[in-house]
Amino acid sequence: MDIIKIIENKKNGLELTTEEIKYAVDGYLNGEVKDYQMSALLMAIVINNMSKRETFDLTKIMLDSGDKIDLSSIDGVVVDKHSTGGVGDKTTLILASLVASCGVSVAKMSGRGLGYTGGTIDKLESIGVKTEMTLDDFIKQVNDIKIAVVGQMGNLVPADKKIYALRDVTATVESIPLIASSIMSKKLASGADKIVIDLKVGNGALIKNIKDAKELASLMIEIGKDNDKEVVCIVSDMNQPLGNAIGNSLEVIESIEVLKNKGPKDVRELVISLASHMVSMAKNIELEEAKKEVIYNLKNNLAYEKFLSFVKAQGGNIDNIEVARKVFSIKSIKEGYITKINTSKLGEIVKLIGGGRVNKEDKINYKVGIVLNKKIGDYVKKDEELLKIYLEDKDMSIKEILNCFEIGSKKIETKLIKEIICQ
Repeated sequence: MDIIKIIENKKNGLELTTEEIKYAVDGYLNGEVKDYQMSALLMAIVINNMSKRETFDLTKIMLDSGDKIDLSSIDGVVVDKHSTGGVGDKTTLILASLVASCGVSVAKMSGRGLGYTGGTIDKLESIGVKTEMTLDDFIKQVNDIKIAVVGQMGNLVPADKKIYALRDVTATVESIPLIASSIMSKKLASGADKIVIDLKVGNGALIKNIKDAKELASLMIEIGKDNDKEVVCIVSDMNQPLGNAIGNSLEVIESIEVLKNKGPKDVRELVISLASHMVSMAKNIELEEAKKEVIYNLKNNLAYEKFLSFVKAQGGNIDNIEVARKVFSIKSIKEGYITKINTSKLGEIVKLIGGGRVNKEDKINYKVGIVLNKKIGDYVKKDEELLKIYLEDKDMSIKEILNCFEIGSKKIETKLIKEIICQ
């Protein structure tokens, strides 16, 4: 088989055969297909798309390229959650403990942050939580206390890992079939019985509009069905940061507030929706019944107590939370309603002051970040605080921060949860 011919076929808009996709993916993994050849193929896919069958094939080929985690010895149904990433997205910290407090097994493998999307593992490590353990210890902890959250273990979907790294540097990330196969190959390899996906849409997300979000959700649900897995997609807004805090330690503090039944309303709303679907799917009960249980456990500190037991089990201590001591108040230079926030730019600012990574090897400063005082729809007076920025050894242009906010005369209404798409 000839990789040049495969590239040419896709360039000309032809549907690739299963054998052609397998040859390209396996060849790239073993080094026979070169970076520049795979880059050309990926760009042809971005331009000419993939059929449903091609996407299913790509998902399966990447899934079969490495290990698969067997969670069958965990008690009960295991439900996993995945977020497509965004600014201020700290839901896993709250959600895992909340769902586990309802008696549902949460065996979660999470990632580190890259770019401006925060990583769950970084947030946990900011309070000393150990995020590496053997599979046997991982399963034992879930059976003992219903929850364990670790970094990726085993050699899961190495083909996706290598292809994603190339997509990241060749402007080929934004392709719905490539996104769907990347997410679903990882989720299927992770061993959960059922999957809930928080699909972010907006200026701070990979997916910018609701039409593409619906298409991606439907495709992931169909891939799940093709692999005998139930998938639910909750499409949520990322035209502004989730919650008020951006930055590792600051997001842990905000997560604890939500676990104590306080904190920002948008974080609570999203966590309750995600948790209700996870509990409903795991226990095979009606969504409203699951929601009542979730809200009860938030109100009665059961979720917070589960979080404390999880942190202790993995060697962490919430007393270890530290934030930067150099704190600056950024004030508005005009009066009116917040009409728009450049979410990705705010995330980039936190990355630039040390709160994110440019490369996977970069060391993160857990202490730095931003806490918003105003969000879309809020009224702000001239010289009133828009946000606080927590800095250590780096400075930031006030003008650059102010440019992230648009202020007008009309109040804008926002909706956090756009769609809930089930099979």
